[in-house]
Amino acid sequence: MPPLFISFISEKMASLHTIKAYLYDNALTDNPNDFVARVSTERSLNVRDICESAQARGGADVSAAAMEHAVNLFLKEMGYRLCDGFGVNTGWFVAAPHIKGVFTSPADRFDPSRHRVLFELQQGAELRKELEQVHVDVLGVADAGLFISQVTDVKTGSVNEFITPGRNLKINGHKIKIAGNHTANGVYFVAETGDTRLKVDPTDIVTNNPSELMVVIPELLQPQTGYRVEITTQYSERLLKEPRTFAFNRILTVL
Repeated sequence: MPPLFISFISEKMASLHTIKAYLYDNALTDNPNDFVARVSTERSLNVRDICESAQARGGADVSAAAMEHAVNLFLKEMGYRLCDGFGVNTGWFVAAPHIKGVFTSPADRFDPSRHRVLFELQQGAELRKELEQVHVDVLGVADAGLFISQVTDVKTGSVNEFITPGRNLKINGHKIKIAGNHTANGVYFVAETGDTRLKVDPTDIVTNNPSELMVVIPELLQPQTGYRVEITTQYSERLLKEPRTFAFNRILTVL
């Protein structure tokens, strides 16, 4: 039976945007009546997708290819200037470099083994204004299968953002326990670009519970590269005949 459809959109209000979400059990509490909402996203859009959408809607007065070229030039130059220490405010988002790590004295100097330069992005004023036109449709309680709610890099405390090879990663979610004899079962790190898919050695799965995994992040992950975490398992109330896979929708960057 499909989940009950619940709408928070007022009949008297018109909206430009609608976000659909399902409710899932909150694995971080013991309260059975606690839920978290997860946006139901079909897929992630790249620069080309956005440019083609702008052209299709009639909002662009240049071709999608020309816009994509210009956007890529802009993003490349923005990254260059961020690395020079500038902040960037596009109106839609704000980006700035930050330095992490402890300096032990006024005479201490930057040491790449102890300090990191990172970039933080936050929503800007234009995006906040656009959010005023967003309404959320809660599609009811999901048929809760395997899903990842968040990951935490234990060394740095970073949540859903950075990972440290050779150190522990805590994965929270629902029905994420690795179980079953299928050879595909396990935890994977999949490169954002390319075909690299590294499987965590089973002996590096430190904690293996239905709502929490602790794994050692593979040493072979490339620095400054983005990866997605994937889990494949046969775990359920009754062991499944075939494994199922869930890919976390956040890109994790190697420190």
